[in-house]
Formats: sequence, C-alpha cells, structure tokens
Amino acid sequence: MEFKDYYTTMGVARDATADDIKRAYRKLSRKFHPDVSKEKNAEARFKEIGEAYVVLKDPEKRTAYDQLGANWKAGQDFRPPPGWNAGAEHAGRGFEREYAGGGDFGDHSDFFETLFRQGFAGGARQGGARFSASGEDRHAKIQIDLEDSYSGATRTLSLRVPEMSDQGHVIPREHQITFTIPKGIRAGQHIRLAGQGAPGMGEGGAGDLYLDVEFNPHDLYRVDKHDVYMDLPIAPWEAALGADVEAPTPTGRVEVTVPPGSAAGRKLRLKGRGLPGSTPGDFYFVLQVVVPAADTDSAKSFYEGMAKQFSSFKPRAKLGGQP
Repeated sequence: MEFKDYYTTMGVARDATADDIKRAYRKLSRKFHPDVSKEKNAEARFKEIGEAYVVLKDPEKRTAYDQLGANWKAGQDFRPPPGWNAGAEHAGRGFEREYAGGGDFGDHSDFFETLFRQGFAGGARQGGARFSASGEDRHAKIQIDLEDSYSGATRTLSLRVPEMSDQGHVIPREHQITFTIPKGIRAGQHIRLAGQGAPGMGEGGAGDLYLDVEFNPHDLYRVDKHDVYMDLPIAPWEAALGADVEAPTPTGRVEVTVPPGSAAGRKLRLKGRGLPGSTPGDFYFVLQVVVPAADTDSAKSFYEGMAKQFSSFKPRAKLGGQP
C-alpha cells in the first residue's frame, strides 16, 4: 500500500497552521472541482485534496498522522503499525461527509481506509470519530560517568519534547525526567522509561523513552565492553627489578605487584573488578615505562654509564639489519 503525503497533496509545510490548510484547500478545491475544472485528472485530484483536508483539518487525526509520517515519504510501501485501530469508534454517516461543502466523501484511498476506517463499523455513536493508537517510542542519548555504572545513580534529564499547539504549530516543551542508572550498565545499552515517549491517541498508551547510554571520557580509565583499562606509569627500575606500587581503580586504591622484567604494554589483571554484572568484567593495568629526563649533568652521566654497562643490549635486534 502506498503512503500518502497529505502535506504534499495540499502544498503546505508540515508546520502549517489550521488557517494555512483551510486556505490551501479552498484554493485547490476551486481549481480542481470536477464541475468547473478543465485540468487533467481533475476528479482524482479533487478527491485526493479532500482526503488530505479531512485529515489535516482535524487536530486529532493530524497528530496521529504526524506520528506515522515522520519516517515515511510519498510512494513508499506502507504498513500501519500493530494495534492502530484498536478500540476505534465511528460516529456514523457524519464521518462520510467531511468536505467543507458537505459533498459525499466515501471514496477514500486504501491508505485512508486502513488508518481511519477499518474496525469502525458496528461501533457507531454520536459525538465525532474517535480512534486509538499507541504513541511512538522515542530515543535520547545520555552520557554517564564510568563510576555511575559501578555504583548505580539517580539522575534528572531535561528533554525538549515536540507538541502540537492549538494553532497547528509544532512547539518544543521542556520536560524533566528523573531516572535510575542501574549498576553494570554498559555503553551501547539503553535504559527504558515506560510511558515517557510520545503520547498515544484516544485510549492508546504513550510510547516509551529509550535512553541510549554512552560513557563520558575519563582522565584515567577506558572501557571495552565490560572490561576497564588504565595505563599505569612505572619507572625503568620498577620494570626491571619489580616493585609494589599503589594505584587507583573505580572502586578504590589497590596495591599492584609489578613482576621483575616487565615490559611496556604488559597487562596486569584484577579479575572481576571491571564493570559489575552477572558476569563482571576484569580490570587491567597496562604498564607504561616512564623514562626520567637527562636534564642535568649527573643524569646525563648516569645514562652514559648505563650505555656502557649494557653495551651488549640490542633493543632493535628483532627488526633485522643493523642493531
């Protein structure tokens, strides 16, 4: 089934006011009225314009249509979302006569019939057409600190939620939500806030809001899935001789044993000290050998002595060619 872009049919913008839509309808209906128009396919265009006007002039139908239309374009294959017509009711023949001029209007497109008429029969009552549709789910990115994943936290988020004004304009509304960050949450996962998405129509429930989690950059730590890494600076003599050094982790400071003969890039693992969870990650110290600067005469002499002491040491021997 083809999706109908009613805004394009009417020649108006998606944020057009009710008055804009009424003016566009009057102009187009005069141009394409089958009794007076000499335009090609005038009758078909007249029906398309009338159908678009029925939807866009009615705030409830327009809001429901806009919830669908954001991700659809004219000509695309379309299937309505599940439960679109659940609980729908119909006002009787008044629904069939919605032209401004009162003309019969029963010959709608399959698109219109599927969205606004299926399931209405047998449920007629006075008071206007009503239908139900669940609201859209929405997504928002949030950035949290790594420590929030270790301990859990409560945060308040301010969102700008689009709403339709009485004049038919889409306006932003500031909306604050307090939510809980669960322990062990990882980057790429989301926090679901039920009923905090777009409002539903009629008896349809609101959609959900999904907070897509990212970690703030950290001065010390980096995360890979559920494992956490930290570069641990050590002195050359600590790498060569071994040492016990104190270092921070997200859960407190620990004493780390650096084995003798350690090279830069060696990883020392603290099992189960990564992100918490049913299967917790690991924490890794990545050794980085920091060389003191030769910025004094005594320091230069010390390095010159080392060069003589370790004259047989060939650090680039594995590269081949000249050592």
